Amino acid sequence: MLNIPLALTYDDVLLVPKKSEITSRQDVDTSTKLSRNLKLKIPIISANMDTVTESRMAIAMAKKGGIGIIHRFSDIEAQVKEVIKVKRHQHLVIDNPFTISATATLGELKEKIITTGTSGFLVADVNNLLLGIISRRDIDFATDDLTTVAELMTPKEKLITANPDVSPEEVKRLFRLNKIEKIPLVDDNFHIKGLITQKDVLIYGNNREAAKDLRGRLLVGAAIGAGGDYLERAKALIDAEVDALVIDIAHGHSLNELQAIYKIKELYPQIELIGGNIATAAGALDLIKAGVDGLKVGIGPGSICTTRITTGFGVPQLTAIFNIAPVCERYQVPLIADGGVKQPADVVKALAAGADCVMIGGQFAGTEESPGPVITYRGRQYKISRGMASLTAALSRPNAKENFKEITPEGIEARVPYRGSVDNIINQFIGGLKSGMSYGNAKTIDELRDCQFIRITDAGRTESGSHDNEVL
Repeated sequence: MLNIPLALTYDDVLLVPKKSEITSRQDVDTSTKLSRNLKLKIPIISANMDTVTESRMAIAMAKKGGIGIIHRFSDIEAQVKEVIKVKRHQHLVIDNPFTISATATLGELKEKIITTGTSGFLVADVNNLLLGIISRRDIDFATDDLTTVAELMTPKEKLITANPDVSPEEVKRLFRLNKIEKIPLVDDNFHIKGLITQKDVLIYGNNREAAKDLRGRLLVGAAIGAGGDYLERAKALIDAEVDALVIDIAHGHSLNELQAIYKIKELYPQIELIGGNIATAAGALDLIKAGVDGLKVGIGPGSICTTRITTGFGVPQLTAIFNIAPVCERYQVPLIADGGVKQPADVVKALAAGADCVMIGGQFAGTEESPGPVITYRGRQYKISRGMASLTAALSRPNAKENFKEITPEGIEARVPYRGSVDNIINQFIGGLKSGMSYGNAKTIDELRDCQFIRITDAGRTESGSHDNEVL
């Protein structure tokens, strides 16, 4: 008993200020890596929880330079649709634009508009040859649902088209000269090769801080399990061009996860695969040797997680990061600190301890972009947040086999204050990170790791916050 080690979390420590040569916090670089081959502009990830991340949150995260991980607690088709929404939200070139047959009726077109969320389609024949374009302005005054697309579309003879190798400068010139909204990309035989829209060109040029893939589309990740339909789900998500898969199980240092890693990497060696959750160096080493490209660290630190008080197992988050970071550095595998972040200082401490990114759930659950409605309770606005090992989450999973009596929850359901747009929360966290980097004379996240930690007492924690005041 005398040899029981001490373990610390974020509130137990502070970072010691250093002489700083940074004159403005705008001079610091917050870019980092999510996995071996995926870069982010900011080290912030939204958690793969069903009350936190679907397409709307993932889009907002990627636009700010981070990434969202679409949760797996839906059927495969629904999860794939969320990924596709993100990948189609912003792009310089749409490689596989939606098409419709010239013989389709107005009624069928209206149904397709609803199911795809798109109001404009290229009209193609069975050989994918371009016949025309139809958009909402072509159908605004059409009343007969039996009218065919061929009768309403703008035919190809009146379209401005371009070769697939067209330069961005030429695209801008064509839009400016012809005052059009869409340019189909076709080969010499008029086979459809893509589509460029004026809106996408403007967004692509103006949104330089976004996290994008090589084709200018927003980055997005998605979670899978380590059993059941996980291989089918992985294939469907990879086919939808997801940028990273996250194996989402509570205890990642397990035979189930190791076997899943081996199998996924055998079938899809090109996919960026993130494993977890773990809390030990031994777990990190085993998962890295199995083939992961990133590691998710955290057993029980989340605001709605009760794993530690239910099972007695876990490691306070700062110590878990300290223990695992040397293994990740040795093998050049990024470390994602998952859970326990309550305020911007926690992000700074996690990165200084060796994390490459932080995953946030509770702080984002109350935002406009998180799934679910805003509710009013006793005159105040809230959203619902729940741990993915909570009772209601377990019962609501697709193909759930447990009954009420068999479930031992390791999470809770809670009301969280409504916080408005997630942009506000991200700005606060990144603003705090940039200020923290200036206190540590760190122009990059790597340099932040040279800062010194000190332990503090309960009195030190009290002194660190506002005190001896009546808060307005």
